[in-house]
Amino acid sequence: MLCPTRELATQVSEELSWLQGDKGLKLITVYGGTDLEKQAKVLDAGCDVIVGTPGRVIDMTKRGHINLEGITHFALDEADRMLDMGFFPDIRWCLERLTSREQTLLFSATFPQEVLEVASEFISDAEHVMSDDLDVEVPEIDQYMIRIGRANKLWALGRIIVNLTKEDQVIIFSNTKRMVDLLVQRLDRHRFSATGLHGDMAQNKRERIINDFREGKTKIVIATDVAARGLDVDGVTLVINYDIPDDSESYVHRIGRTGRMGRKGTAWSFVSGEDAPNMTKIISTWNMVVEEVEAPALPDGVDRDPVRKQMDWGECADVFGMVPIQLSTAETSKLAIHDFVREQARLPDLAIGKIIANGSNAVVEIHREKAQHTLDALKGKSMSGTEVNAQIAN
Repeated sequence: MLCPTRELATQVSEELSWLQGDKGLKLITVYGGTDLEKQAKVLDAGCDVIVGTPGRVIDMTKRGHINLEGITHFALDEADRMLDMGFFPDIRWCLERLTSREQTLLFSATFPQEVLEVASEFISDAEHVMSDDLDVEVPEIDQYMIRIGRANKLWALGRIIVNLTKEDQVIIFSNTKRMVDLLVQRLDRHRFSATGLHGDMAQNKRERIINDFREGKTKIVIATDVAARGLDVDGVTLVINYDIPDDSESYVHRIGRTGRMGRKGTAWSFVSGEDAPNMTKIISTWNMVVEEVEAPALPDGVDRDPVRKQMDWGECADVFGMVPIQLSTAETSKLAIHDFVREQARLPDLAIGKIIANGSNAVVEIHREKAQHTLDALKGKSMSGTEVNAQIAN
């Protein structure tokens, strides 16, 4: 059985050991980053089932410790992830040597066209067994979402972290490896200790991180979906979706990391404007109850935010980058308002968008790059003898 990561191979091997009961099958797990000679000796002694990563299986085959011609049943786990991680040339290499195989099984959470096309090369007249989406078990945990722009997600994360107890363990999910590394650096800058986990790390390092987390030595892990596949820790109390996943099943798998063994679990999701469509789809797909809340208050004894909140003009702006600013002033024309704002803030015409005038109230669209400058420039200014009050429009 081939698995994309060392962690998943270990997890699959553990599950197979439990599933076989008293059959007495000899299982061997092979992957990189460990003693090659030790694994070779175990393989040479013979076995019934091999679970491994593509690279190490190929290596052991070339060294003569695995005879692929004698394999009768072949399984690919997480085939979609295999494709994403570029493993299909390795899989094809193995399949070309599996001359005795009687059955080939392919398991995948999703079946994108790329997977189906590659699979057709080595599976003929396949039987497709599809599980109904509704069969996926949605865990019973408390779910909350905070509507927050990307610029202030770190602020919201800081609020949650300062409210943690000594018993809490947290997994923070990001959609990219780059964001995992950035989050670790940014939290460290604010004196929060967190450990990153993603596929670019050496396998022995990933295994050490997982073991430390399982033993409670590490309290906060920031991970991608792929790297977290082997992250089965019963003591996780919080899951935080720093980024909202693109597919709804990934969301269920993420939040399922908490609330295990009868323990209470909580999931937080940070939803920016661009995240909103995905979050809406997730909620409707699983008919979930996700309570929309503000970021938690600072705990007793803490009077200062660990991360300063910013003015997020990107979240206030529309798709064209225009921010609506409300003006309370004397009743006047749109042209007069346009000229007043342009002259007081010294703005180019392109920085001023649509103007809606309604009596003594008006809404002026200003480009986000000039929004703060405009608010500052209009402070204390008067128009037609009436002081102007400028603020972001709701």
